[in-house]
Amino acid sequence: MDPFNFAGNPPEAFTRRAFIGRGLVLASAAATVPQFISRSALGMTAPLGLSSIPGVPEDHVLVVVQLAGGNDGLNTVVPFGESAYYKARPTIGIPAARVLKLGKNQQVGLHPQLDGLKELYDQGMLSVMLGVGYPNPNRSHFKSMDIWHTADTSGTGTGWLGRYFDNDCCGTPLDAAAKPNPLGGIAIGREAPLAMKGGKYQPIGFESAELFQWLGKGVDKDLATPYDEITRRGVAADTDPNTTAGFLMRTALDAQVSSDQIRKAVSQRSLVNYPGNELARQLAMVSSMIRAGLPTRVYYVTLGGFDTHAGQGGENGRHAQLMQQFGGSLAAFYKDLKAHGNDTRVLTMSFSEFGRRVGQNASGGTDHGTAAPMFLAGPMVRGGVFGNQPSLTDLDSGDLKFNTDFRSVYAGVLKDWMSADADKVLEGSFRAVKLIEKA
Repeated sequence: MDPFNFAGNPPEAFTRRAFIGRGLVLASAAATVPQFISRSALGMTAPLGLSSIPGVPEDHVLVVVQLAGGNDGLNTVVPFGESAYYKARPTIGIPAARVLKLGKNQQVGLHPQLDGLKELYDQGMLSVMLGVGYPNPNRSHFKSMDIWHTADTSGTGTGWLGRYFDNDCCGTPLDAAAKPNPLGGIAIGREAPLAMKGGKYQPIGFESAELFQWLGKGVDKDLATPYDEITRRGVAADTDPNTTAGFLMRTALDAQVSSDQIRKAVSQRSLVNYPGNELARQLAMVSSMIRAGLPTRVYYVTLGGFDTHAGQGGENGRHAQLMQQFGGSLAAFYKDLKAHGNDTRVLTMSFSEFGRRVGQNASGGTDHGTAAPMFLAGPMVRGGVFGNQPSLTDLDSGDLKFNTDFRSVYAGVLKDWMSADADKVLEGSFRAVKLIEKA
């Protein structure tokens, strides 16, 4: 019997999810478990391997920017051409004279602090999709975020990007012939988002590249030698890669290789100056990893603080600060990408779990709403404003009625940029929005 298979299960039963989830059990397992395995269990954090399939564009990268908290879409893409907007927002509405106009469009424009996005728009590198939402909207941060992450209005199941990896990029870690790519998906943050978690695939997630390494040797120097031995020699010649022992060794090796590559990549100095905010820091790290040639297909970053129930402000205030951070960081990101010749490889998509209500509240803020705009950025997008601005007078209990299902935007990204089977990944058929033309 395989000494590592202490439950009598076949090797196939040991997925990375099961391994990480049982880390404490493994670390305190019976004496038959080799000491180096039990001591190293909690430090092994690499994801499953990835293997490319024919037709998948290896050079295409997707960067997802989550605007967490419920971004006020009406003060982001401002319907300055409608008097109902100013009636509903007497103190926080953006004056028409201050709105950044989008070409000859006389109905909507950008918040005055979104000059970074305006720069991208003027270069034909920004698609603005109006009125995005989903049926029977949920105004809970957690539930609505789960809906966006799973691409399922029940908010249950695996993540839509996780299913992308499961269906199109994921090999089996127990297949000796597989060519694992442990860096397929990277999230910057305390933990990887549900959107990137699949049935087989689990992404890498970290806040700081310096902390993304095995910390066992810092706890006990006796842990260093056996772990270093695993990662130095990889899977030994006499170890069957299709056993649990082989899987554990490859997991440790992937973790070490991944952390070394990432820390080396982000140590490079950016080629442009970024604004001094958290989103900019995250995007600078992403740009450095792309520049270093990491084989990552999807990066995920987050800007929080959008739950503006009070003191939101109009062209100034907290929301205006967030707009400046968002636009300035994205503009710097594409300047950096262009400086090292990777801008045409990178599509960026931003979303928030919901918009805000049409009318401002008594605290000078806005409460949880429904439909809001999405942005796609990059040299490959169809520049312009797409979709219809939801009516400000024909409302659903004070909220906007959505015009475009967010899964149609996902479908367009999957089909036209990632060359994936959108119906299979989204587990349903959605008409793909055509926002990409130079893939």
